Amino acid sequence: MSEQSPDDPFKDCELGPDAILGTVTFKGVLFTEETETPAHSKTNVDEARAFAAGVDSDTPQIALQASVEAQIETASKPYTAAAFFHFKATGSLKRHRAYHAAYESEAFAVGFETDYESSDLTITDEKVTELERDEA
Repeated sequence: MSEQSPDDPFKDCELGPDAILGTVTFKGVLFTEETETPAHSKTNVDEARAFAAGVDSDTPQIALQASVEAQIETASKPYTAAAFFHFKATGSLKRHRAYHAAYESEAFAVGFETDYESSDLTITDEKVTELERDEA
């Protein structure tokens, strides 16, 4: 990585912004109707989506699959809510931290789309130009 300024949002990240720019689809990470569940845990995607949307957070949440072990141990639902860039969805803590830094920075526009039918999460990260910031 190049020399970073003290106010660089990526200063504590192992990945720089170029590592996450563009559009990436993370396959099979969201809760679906086909998610394996113990017998006590009956639910559907609409309930999971509503649960994630209802979490009081400044960061948009998604419904991820909870492990069967966790469901049995805690008698909980087969899903859990997490930030859309959570490491369970993006596959690594490095990517999680980089997306979080970009999401918190005015220099980037980070958005996401969920497809609960296919269990895919798509994250798009783009640099915002000075002109776009002035227009906002």
